[in-house]
Amino acid sequence: MEGNQLGAIKSSFDPAGNVLFNGAAEALKRILAERLGDTYFTGKDRHPSADSAIFTRKVGHTQRGGRPIRFDRFYAVQLGGRAVDLLTQHMNNHIATLQWSQEKGFTLDSIDANKLRNQWGSIHARNVHPSFYDEKRFMPSRLGEAYLMNIFTNAIGSDDVEFLRSDLFNAGNLTTRYQSVNLDIQKRIQYLNET
Repeated sequence: MEGNQLGAIKSSFDPAGNVLFNGAAEALKRILAERLGDTYFTGKDRHPSADSAIFTRKVGHTQRGGRPIRFDRFYAVQLGGRAVDLLTQHMNNHIATLQWSQEKGFTLDSIDANKLRNQWGSIHARNVHPSFYDEKRFMPSRLGEAYLMNIFTNAIGSDDVEFLRSDLFNAGNLTTRYQSVNLDIQKRIQYLNET
């Protein structure tokens, strides 16, 4: 069986030199728009075409834009405090870091930024160490599980649960359609074009 990865035509590289395949979501969107056609969407008077009705989201963007959980908030404050301590100690070229070991759990530390720079002075993204993933089991290794267990155990506080209850499980979500910003903009453009 042969096939092509969606988006593989437009390969690019991340700062660490790893190949990234761009455009997979857009390629899937084009396939859906072609197969579903415009009629379904225009017949409901909500979209001028299938292309305008189908939109893509990148999971990474959602993750980065999501509400920080208790673990994130706690260690963000700790790292910020550590960064201020480094500045007051005149350690300007240092980075506050969050370290983890099975013996000590999470601890704050710092590292000289020059240790992370390549010969041209750039700092590149680092890959997760292979010891954290078990390729045969297709899941985190025992070490990876031990690392993540510390995060999962106290990751969510009561305020996080309250936010989920009031936002995600809001009963109004059952009766109100998802309001796409793209759709609102499209309606405003259509209104301006008609006037």
